[in-house]
Amino acid sequence: MAVSLRQMEAFLAVAAQGTFTKAAEVLHVAQPALSQLVRDLEEALGVRLLDRTTRRVELTEAGREFRGAASKILDDLGVAIENAGQLADRKRGRIVIAAPPLLAAVMLPPAIGELQKTYPGLKVVIMDARNEVIVEAVRNGQVDCGIGTFSALEGNIDRSAIARDQLMVFCPRDSQFAGSQNMSWAQLAGQPLITLTRDSGIRLLVEIGFENAQIEMKPAYEVTQITTALALVRAGLGVAVLPTYARAVSDKAILAKRLEPSISRDIVMIRPSGRSMSPALATFEAVLRRYAKRLLPEEPEA
Repeated sequence: MAVSLRQMEAFLAVAAQGTFTKAAEVLHVAQPALSQLVRDLEEALGVRLLDRTTRRVELTEAGREFRGAASKILDDLGVAIENAGQLADRKRGRIVIAAPPLLAAVMLPPAIGELQKTYPGLKVVIMDARNEVIVEAVRNGQVDCGIGTFSALEGNIDRSAIARDQLMVFCPRDSQFAGSQNMSWAQLAGQPLITLTRDSGIRLLVEIGFENAQIEMKPAYEVTQITTALALVRAGLGVAVLPTYARAVSDKAILAKRLEPSISRDIVMIRPSGRSMSPALATFEAVLRRYAKRLLPEEPEA
């Protein structure tokens, strides 16, 4: 049995207008074509829906029952079409984004604010978590995307670069390095070093920098959070090598210096492989990319 939406529309128009002539005028079709649509519908259903007289048509018992079901189908379809259009136009929608705590704090809120000025109907949900939690949440569909730095070996995810970040030296304003525009890794030799713990990807990059400079790395403090590392720097307890975006939670008591040779990494958006990107997420990615370039300029100032 093949029943088309056009056949249902023709039947409902006749049922509402009471005549084929008026129904044809409402639908802007020729009356013979409308009559054929209703006949084809009745043949497909195997039951008579309308009793035809010389002056008007009346619904049969089957016609009255089918009218209710057909009306609901077309109403539901209309709602579905309207909702899809609103999603396509970003008038409504929901995005769930996962990011490490500091990135979630310094990068996402301004970008979300800019997005909702243009698309107030979009709702953005943030999950701040560690990298391994983010990757798993992306894979199992718990979130629409993840923002951060992730291993290139991670499988079953698609990635797109948002911005390029690099390591910088953060030191107290009264540090011996205050007058330097740039610093070398060799200048860190013998300095009280504040680092993140070994489960951090940033710590691995710092270790690579020390190894390449052929200097010994002996951390004075090892902490989990970048904000804690900055607090120790502010207290004059050492210097820290941290990503550029740490400047967003720093203050005037701390100086950030370019470190040469530079060590950089990509901040990326990851999504489940093989899944299309919603219009809302595509729009947010463009907004986030613009803001990230302001937050992480390719040549950060000292």
